[in-house]
Amino acid sequence: MARRTVRIAMNGVTGRMGYRQHLLRSVLAIREQGGLDLGGGDTLWPEPVLVGRREHALREIAERHGLAEWSTDLDAVLADATVDVYFDAQVTSARVEAVKKAIAAGKHLYLEKPTATDLDGALDLARLADAAGVKHGVVQDKIFLPGLLKLKRLIDGGFFGRILSIRGEFGYWVFEGDWQDAQRPSWNYRAQDGGGITVDMFPHWEYVLHELFGRVTAVQAYVTTHVPRRWDEHGEPYEATADDAAYGIFQLEGGAVAQINSSWAVRVNRDELVEFQVDGTHGSAVAGLRECRAQHRSATPKPVWNPDLPATYAFREQWQDVPDNAAFDNGFKAEWELFLRHVALDEPFAWDLLAGARGVQLAELGLRSHAQGRRLDVPELTL
Repeated sequence: MARRTVRIAMNGVTGRMGYRQHLLRSVLAIREQGGLDLGGGDTLWPEPVLVGRREHALREIAERHGLAEWSTDLDAVLADATVDVYFDAQVTSARVEAVKKAIAAGKHLYLEKPTATDLDGALDLARLADAAGVKHGVVQDKIFLPGLLKLKRLIDGGFFGRILSIRGEFGYWVFEGDWQDAQRPSWNYRAQDGGGITVDMFPHWEYVLHELFGRVTAVQAYVTTHVPRRWDEHGEPYEATADDAAYGIFQLEGGAVAQINSSWAVRVNRDELVEFQVDGTHGSAVAGLRECRAQHRSATPKPVWNPDLPATYAFREQWQDVPDNAAFDNGFKAEWELFLRHVALDEPFAWDLLAGARGVQLAELGLRSHAQGRRLDVPELTL
């Protein structure tokens, strides 16, 4: 029996996602459970080294959680031979330079998406990491959500027959920041800072569609900025130069079509903040973050269009809940554990920098599709 330590330089943990999902609910949660069980009595113990630009914020987080190591000097942290993994949750515009330094230092890589601001940059990182022989992974958390895990169970069990279509709705109203504080940072709405819902969400939709239904082969998108004026964290008004809504149609390998709306300017009238309806010849399902409901063809009612009479039944009540049948962990933590097992035991890990590049590619093509007003093919990527 032995406890092995893996030291992780965590860059960007002063941000909302880096702190809440990656440090608090993933790495520290693994420590709280006693480490990661590797089998045979061995345990992997993650030791975070916090990295960032704001000294006071790093110090406060370290003191709050009893962590001994933090630094504003990324170069010094990467020069430390005892640091095994570099994790990056910075703003996208700062990611490529830092990751290249980590590759040169021989660190394994685990990155938030998008991995770069353009496809060339994303592929360059993948090639550099492969050439350096370091292990690399990209956060693709949504496929580990309970609702989508239940949906995948239906797919794997042949529930749908031939899948015909997928319709996704994602988003919520992000307050402008004047009379109520915004729930998202202001850089998300400035294109010059790497903001925009297309570059944020299309990488998510790429891996969700790829993992569950098949590779995206074509895209047609319309993007817009519905709310052109917002207020930043200091109460100062600014022009929103990035898109806050993106409407995409994706053709999939095998013939299914997906239509996904993404918006930070929509009020929620659905059960969860994201929902996907999947329709097939033998059945349909609606999956969200946690829940999944299904309707088999044998239990499908026969609606009749008659606008002159009120409906005498509730359509939502005609669907059956898909049971949990398992205990679901936090999706970010579940993928962290798989990546750490990949580092420690060389177990397979499918969500690498090439997978991350596919997400960047889809976002780039989505924006180009909008600019050109036409559907674009999505070439298959190779290194």
